[in-house]
Amino acid sequence: MNANETATTISIRDATEADWPAIWPIVQEVVAAGDSYTYDPNWTFEQARQVWFEPPPGKTVVACDGPRLLGTAKMGPNRPGRGAHVATASFMVGRDARGRGVGRALGEYALGWARAQGYAAMQFNAVVASNEPAVRLWQALGFEIVGTVPEAFEHPTLGRVGLHIMHRRL
Repeated sequence: MNANETATTISIRDATEADWPAIWPIVQEVVAAGDSYTYDPNWTFEQARQVWFEPPPGKTVVACDGPRLLGTAKMGPNRPGRGAHVATASFMVGRDARGRGVGRALGEYALGWARAQGYAAMQFNAVVASNEPAVRLWQALGFEIVGTVPEAFEHPTLGRVGLHIMHRRL
């Protein structure tokens, strides 16, 4: 932390519908950057809300510093039926909150939630290979790259890059 930054106290709680207006700008910012999500930047407020709010048995959470929303995550089964024993999760952190442990806190929360729910593993299906901070974080939290789909993501400046499939047993 440099002299211009203040300490961040991160609390994570279940997201409510009332949180969506504060989540929406983070989703717009992350998706518009075009370097980490395959989501359509033209989605409306409502289309994005329907995708981001995970239905039961999953859940959506927010990371906050007091009343300020810093980031959000959604988690649930990776697949239905015979694949429902493996969890998945997605994470977004606002630009001005990055580098302060918000992504790590959300990742640790998601892993703890998945363990408590009885999942056997967690799998991320599409981690953009050029998103080095995310790849490093997930590896630090015990995830392994089990495969890469070549040129599956259209990066705005790098062109086509791979999408990693990352996995961790719980």
